[in-house]
Formats: sequence, C-alpha cells, structure tokens
Amino acid sequence: MRPSCALLCLLVAACGFQLRGSADVPFKTLFVPSVAGGIGLELKRNIQAGTNAKVVDEAKQAEAVLDILEETRTKEILSLTGTGRVREFQLRYRVGFRVHDGKGRDFVPANVVTLLRDISFNDTDVLAKESEEQLLYRDMQSDMVQQILRRLAAAKPAQAP
Repeated sequence: MRPSCALLCLLVAACGFQLRGSADVPFKTLFVPSVAGGIGLELKRNIQAGTNAKVVDEAKQAEAVLDILEETRTKEILSLTGTGRVREFQLRYRVGFRVHDGKGRDFVPANVVTLLRDISFNDTDVLAKESEEQLLYRDMQSDMVQQILRRLAAAKPAQAP
C-alpha cells in the first residue's frame, strides 16, 4: 500500500466518516397504503432497505401505519422579464404524513414537509425545461423520502392520545 493511500484512509477514518447504515425505528412492521401516490413505492423500497422495519401488505399485520395525508406539486411564477414573460418558476412539493399504531396512538404526529426548487425558464427551450422540471420533481421526491426516513428514525414509541 502506498503511503498516500494509507494517509488518505487514516484521514477518512479520523474524521468520523461512516457509511449510512440501517436506521432504527420504534416498530418492527409498517404498512404503507398503495394509494400513497407517487411517493408510496419509493417509500416502501427505502423503508425496507434502510430501516430495521419490514413493510407488510395489510394494516392488520402492522405495528405501525404510515398515512400519506397529502401530496401536492405546484408551480408558481417567481419572476418576470421586462416584457412580462416568465423568467423563473418556483416548484413546490408538499407531503403531509402521519405514522400511528392504528389504535389512535402516534409514532409521528401529522406533519407536513415542503421542498422548494427554483427553475429558470426560456420560451425557446420549452421541451428541455419541461424535462428539467420533471427531473427536479423526481429529485425532490427522493429528498422527501429521505426526510421522511429521518423523521421515522427520530420517532418515539407510540404515545396515548
């Protein structure tokens, strides 16, 4: 092993770097309804792969139920040119969710996460900008899944209402 390689390994080990492992959640099984829209499938995959919980097919089998209360995507004009044409849009992706035990006790009370992205716009590149918008929404959905997973990892055992 070269000295520079050994030095690099030593520096990485000394900084506290470690690979993202499995997150501990306060339940063993979780039900995610299939009506959860576009985010549902990605949530199921990431929960199965990134936590100690198992995703089950029926709410009766689950210790916890993840309800997607809302999932909205909006696009608002952010700025205009001097001639009144759109220069920038702001993309908003909003997901409301709650995790409960099915008996009225919450692991994660109802809350909403909103992500924002700005995108420039040009009339001559309409198709390219539509593709860019779809890519940004997909990226926002992946970010949203990671935020939800972090909130699941920080969840407390179910508390009585």
